[in-house]
Amino acid sequence: MATCSTTPSSLMLTYAASSVHPQDLTPSLLSFKPNPLCTNFCVHYSPLVLKPRERRISSVNLLRQGKAGGSHYPVVVAAVAAEAEVAEAVEGKEGEEGFDGPAPVARTVVVTKPKKGKAALPLKRDRTRSKRFLEIQKLRENKKEYDLKTAISLVKQMASTKFVETVEAHFRLNIDPKYNDQQLRATVNLPKGTGQTVKVAVLTQGEKFDEAKNAGADLVGGEDLIAQIKGGFMEFDKLIASPDMMPKVASLGKILGPRGLMPNPKAGTVTANIPQAIAEFKQGKVEFRADKTGIVHLPFGKADFPEEDLVTNLLAAVKSVEANKPSGAKGVYWKSAHICSSMGPSIRLNIRETLDYKPPSNV
Repeated sequence: MATCSTTPSSLMLTYAASSVHPQDLTPSLLSFKPNPLCTNFCVHYSPLVLKPRERRISSVNLLRQGKAGGSHYPVVVAAVAAEAEVAEAVEGKEGEEGFDGPAPVARTVVVTKPKKGKAALPLKRDRTRSKRFLEIQKLRENKKEYDLKTAISLVKQMASTKFVETVEAHFRLNIDPKYNDQQLRATVNLPKGTGQTVKVAVLTQGEKFDEAKNAGADLVGGEDLIAQIKGGFMEFDKLIASPDMMPKVASLGKILGPRGLMPNPKAGTVTANIPQAIAEFKQGKVEFRADKTGIVHLPFGKADFPEEDLVTNLLAAVKSVEANKPSGAKGVYWKSAHICSSMGPSIRLNIRETLDYKPPSNV
């Protein structure tokens, strides 16, 4: 049998068959170079570039082809089988410690930033309620609209905490406060009061200083009171100022503004008739405004008030919101109205019946 010499980097196998089919072989795997001096073919084996799994699959396929086609591919099958064994040996070495082969590819783990603010609050379906809340929640039907008297009665039943809860009204209006002609800010005089003790401070000077004291103001001052407020003094619920003091009060905007205590003519806290303003806030005058979502939040009494008093206060609040409708409001003004106690579930009101409600003559 004739012999052929090759370089050490390639593997030469002699094949004595009379015919070989190159189209059945992968070009990157094998190359056939016939030697003119020999009557046989010299087969040069090139290193495989297939992945380990592909190598094993190729060897299995070629073995099957060799069995099916008789003795056409004995050399090819032997070469691929040897390469598969070498690949398995390399994989075994990679699994051993101290292997100097290519380092494994590091996987990047994306770390999400912790949520803050409202995004960090649990979803409504994941929140847990107290046993007391779950019990009183059964007293009303969800999404059902109640008439005014029934809603007030249910609110009083649901106020079952150890302290006297405040009764609140929440009106969702069809306005967008980012536009100037759709902003809502006004006051309402609750006929039956709020049930809270209001501490009133007055900024004035001259003759009105004594008028404020005689009218029942808790704190009266001028520049000295302004200096105390700048120092952090906030022991009052309402701050009333006379018009001549407003240039000096302007420096307190950053302190009083976020707390809602800045004197404002729309809120009735900037006035020349200081005794009247003091009396109104002492008796139950409440300021309200629409938040950025167009909802008005308004307290109108305590849970220990008689039902008739709560009805009277709520009607006064509804009429005030209706009377101060912004000029830019279009379409349906009232979207929804709810009332609730401080620690209780909300009760939806029938808006049309509430607007048309007429209290008895003796109330």
